[in-house]
Amino acid sequence: MDSQKRGMLTAMGAIMAALWGSKRAHAATFPGDEATHKVVYQLNHAEPEHIEHILNSISAVLSKYVDDVAVAIVAFGPGIHLLATQPQRPIPEILRQRVKGMADNYGVELVACGNTMKSLQWGRENIIAQAKIEQVGAAALMDFQQRGYAYIAW
Repeated sequence: MDSQKRGMLTAMGAIMAALWGSKRAHAATFPGDEATHKVVYQLNHAEPEHIEHILNSISAVLSKYVDDVAVAIVAFGPGIHLLATQPQRPIPEILRQRVKGMADNYGVELVACGNTMKSLQWGRENIIAQAKIEQVGAAALMDFQQRGYAYIAW
């Protein structure tokens, strides 16, 4: 599907959500309830196909569990370029927009590894606003697992 059609479908989805309310407004769970299903994805590669597979998997999980799921992505090493304001690796814009949309519209938590950023000499300004920064990406993965998140490494 070309980017124009994708953009039109995204806009239509936004209009429908505005007119009829989000799925969250009609969920069986209440705002503030902890999700029953929790998953954290490790993203440590910058190849577009790799990133696309992860984003497709996240889309499938969001579709399956709708409002009863918490999803996080921890990006480190080359994978951090997906969360960069100006990636130094060739990350297609459509993938960058998809991950931002997942964060903005579905609450997908984005985590950038501070150690990777330090090695690249990046500051906060180099990472998209939707992402938070954790000092150690591997430790963030452990923290998610300790909080009951299933760990997915591609």
